[in-house]
Parts: sequence; structure tokens; C-alpha cells
Amino acid sequence: MTTESQELPSERHAQTVLLVERVAVLLLLALLLYGVVQVLQPFALAIAFGGFIAIGTWPARDALVRRGVRPGIAAGALLVVLILAVALPATLIVPDLGDQVVAVVAMARQWLEELSPDPPGWVAGLPFIGERAGALWSQATGMRGNLAEVVKPYSGAIASMLVSMGQAAAASLLQILLSLLVAAMAWTNGDRIVAQLREIAGRLGGHPAMEAVDAAGGAVRGVAWGVVGTGLLQAVLMGVGLAIAGVPGAVALGFLTMIFSISQVLGPLVVVTWIGAAAWLYSQGETGWAIFMLVWGALPISGSDNIVRPLLIQRGSTMSIGVIILGVFGGLIAFGFLGLFIGPALLAVAQGLLQAWRKAGAVSHPPA
Repeated sequence: MTTESQELPSERHAQTVLLVERVAVLLLLALLLYGVVQVLQPFALAIAFGGFIAIGTWPARDALVRRGVRPGIAAGALLVVLILAVALPATLIVPDLGDQVVAVVAMARQWLEELSPDPPGWVAGLPFIGERAGALWSQATGMRGNLAEVVKPYSGAIASMLVSMGQAAAASLLQILLSLLVAAMAWTNGDRIVAQLREIAGRLGGHPAMEAVDAAGGAVRGVAWGVVGTGLLQAVLMGVGLAIAGVPGAVALGFLTMIFSISQVLGPLVVVTWIGAAAWLYSQGETGWAIFMLVWGALPISGSDNIVRPLLIQRGSTMSIGVIILGVFGGLIAFGFLGLFIGPALLAVAQGLLQAWRKAGAVSHPPA
């Protein structure tokens, strides 16, 4: 009896010590996690955007590795390409983007007000695209009146938002450069990172969780190709066409084209942009360049939206337009300019994970 009574307090003491040790370990882990979050918080956007870039461009990196290029060299090659294609032009262009957007918005207001609702006779006479170009001209100018009435109370706020986007793009330049470095690290160690993520997911949720990791990557790739990729393609085509035709503010108009295209809801303004540019050229007596702008807008620019976007989206995740719009504007409000890209990607990941979870549930619990 005495021996049992002595062992009971000793056992309770051991359990108490074990509980205190576990609590202490949990507190230390919580402090460690808090410290890690604080350290990485200034780079959170760069890490998220870098991951977005890495996942979106992974097929190119994978193609190089399959051809015998070492991952480090492939990462360096992709980094050089993106620096030359994106970072270097952005460094030269972005600092004055806000002022350019102000000038373009003012010019657009004036020319949209003066734009004739009836297309010039030579527009309908254009070979192959005359009928379509005339219809788009009438559609854009007809929409102008209704759009002006609807937008008039908010025109100041919209113009201010577009200008703020230009300024935010300039402020995000450092984040973009850091994102490229993050992407380069992901390209170099991507196979190991994916393996570790799959291993962690497998331990936490088994095989369905591992499939969810793959689904999340496919969802981000779908957004990168179908939404952002098409927007960037249209922006480049618009900027190049405007620069060739000699339209002022080509860079700013190309930037706004990217915003319009990615946002989905403002997509019709892409058509208004190149039609307005053609009208401005025609009013300046540059009929030949006006014809060029109509052809360039109707075929490469609008064609990329009608043909390229569906093909690219089909290769990734299928997100509804509503979800994309929520991701674009929600991301913009939450994260600033880079949120245009991060917001849809986050919602795509959430949708991909939800679909993978539903699929796993349907397999494990088939209907009776």
C-alpha cells in the first residue's frame, strides 16, 4: 500500500514535467514561427510573385533540363532572358509611367468625346476586315455614349485608379527584381522543392494531398498562361503597333491594355483603345497608319484574346470569369499592383485544392 502511494505521486510528477516540456517546446516553435514570419514578411510579395513566375515558366525550364542542361545553367539562362525582356525595359520605362498614364487618360477623354459614331468610308472598304472593322468602330463609339453616362460620376475615381496603378507599378520595380531572384532559386532547386512539398503533403493528408499539390501547380500555370500571358501579349502587341504608327503614349497605352485585359471586366476597352488610336491617326491625316492600326488591332490584338486565351486556359485550370475578376480586383486592393497577378493565382490554388479534395472524397465515398 505504501509503495503504491509513493509511486502515484512520482508518476504524476513525471506527467507534469512531460506536459511542461511539451508546452515549452510548443512556445519555442511558436516564437520561431513568429520570427520566421517577421523576417520573411518584407519579402512576402516577392516570394509569392517569384513562385508565380517560376510555376508559369516551369515548362521552359523543364524543356531545357530534359535536353541535358543543368538546372543551375537553365535557371541562369531564364533569368537573363527575363531580365532582358522584362526587368531592363521596366527599369527604363516604369519610373515615368505614372505621368504618362495621366497624359494618356486626358488625351483619351478628349478623343473619345470627338470620335465620330459613323466609321469613315474607307474603313468599310478595307479588304477582308472592312466589315468587321466598321462594326467594331460603330460598336465602340456606340458604347462610348452609354459608357460615358454610366462612368461619368466615377470618371475621376477611375482615372485616379489608373494613375495610381502606373505609380504602383513604378513602386513595385524592386519587388519585381527580387521576384526574379526568387524565381531563379526555384528554377535551380525546383525538383527538390516539389518533392519536399509532396512529401509533407503526403504525411499530412496522404495521396489525395499529394495530388492536391499537383492540382495547385496546374491552377497557377493556367492563370499564368491564360489570363496574365494573354494580357501581357496584348499589351506588347498594342505597344509595338502604336509605336510603329507613331501614336504618342504607346508605353502607357500598352500598360493600360494589360490592365484592361487581365481585369476581364474592362476587356472591351482594349478594342476602344486601338480604335481610338486609329481615329486619332485619321484625324491627323495619317490615313495609311490609321488603316494599319485597324488591321493590327482587329487581327493580332483582338485575335490573341479570341484565339490564344482559350487555348492557353485549356492547358491549365478552368477558372470562371467571375473568380478571375474577384482575384484581380481583390488582389489589387490587398497587395497593390502585384496583386493583379497574385490574386487570381491564389484563388486558382484554392479552387484547385477544393476540386482535388472533392475528387478524393468522391473516390473514397462512391455514391450508393
